[in-house]
Amino acid sequence: MARRIAAAALLLGATLAAAQTRDRGAVVTTLTLFAGTDRGLYRSHNWGLDWEPVQQAGLEGLGAVHQVLPIGPRVYAGGDGGLYLSDDFGATWSRALAGTTVLSVLSSRYPTADPTLFAGTTEGLVRSPDAGRTFRAAGLRGSAVRRLEWPGPALVMAGSNGVAVSSDGGATLQPSGSGLPPGNVLAIALSSYFSIDPVLFAGVEEKGVHRSPDAGQTWLPAGLGGETVRDLVWLGPFLYAAGDMGVRRTEDLGRNWTALNEGLKVAKSYQLMFPLAPAAGAEAFLGTEDGVFHTPDGGLHWNGSGLKGRRVLCLATFPPPVEDPLVKRR
Repeated sequence: MARRIAAAALLLGATLAAAQTRDRGAVVTTLTLFAGTDRGLYRSHNWGLDWEPVQQAGLEGLGAVHQVLPIGPRVYAGGDGGLYLSDDFGATWSRALAGTTVLSVLSSRYPTADPTLFAGTTEGLVRSPDAGRTFRAAGLRGSAVRRLEWPGPALVMAGSNGVAVSSDGGATLQPSGSGLPPGNVLAIALSSYFSIDPVLFAGVEEKGVHRSPDAGQTWLPAGLGGETVRDLVWLGPFLYAAGDMGVRRTEDLGRNWTALNEGLKVAKSYQLMFPLAPAAGAEAFLGTEDGVFHTPDGGLHWNGSGLKGRRVLCLATFPPPVEDPLVKRR
């Protein structure tokens, strides 16, 4: 474990150094960015320089967008109006699940072989065996399910009732263990090898970050006490936290946190995304209360990247269809 962390630290350090010295105008990408906001879905084809609203037929009633999940040409968007899906990179849409607000969406790791899809709603967890064509209740009835992770075989769920872990797809649940304070869990982060190293971090609303070494059976505080953390993201040995105080980073499992807010003109943040990880993981986008921000160097410096005035609740990215422009420059 120590050797793996050391190697990852060296790799990330080299990436950060390269990112700090390069010209931002030389960044080249063929990725499309999605931003889910409190007023609908937006898309950028030029790395956040320009954004356009996604207003295609079939998206009526989507409302605030809480998660976007792209899987090849299929894209899922979960929002106040339910779950919507597109099979053509977002060109056309249909509603797959109505009558409930969808807060989180998660597919299996191998969706072509296993079309199982989970959706966390304000009323509990639902499961689809056929990639979103049909759904049935799958547990946590009456609980808002805000975060989902499925490292296999465990399914980890977080929301208004804390953190629950299931080894059978939600049929039976292991509820939050001792030490996790009551409250709405807005963020979770798992170790890369959760089945053999079941370390789990959780951000509890207004109560900071907590860490479990045993898949949620016991918990200990891991810093940022009294703060609201809405997203937790691993990048090599670093754990990033985004929330009401901007962006923080720890490299010692939460004992010490470093603020990374230079150039970040608004503190309240919702989601942090490293779209090029692990190849160039230092580059990231941040969804905030006042638009999108971008960093080329792992959060050391931030700059505005569009959608000013919009509350950006989630971010996602995927390769565009072949007819889109092949090269985009920031």
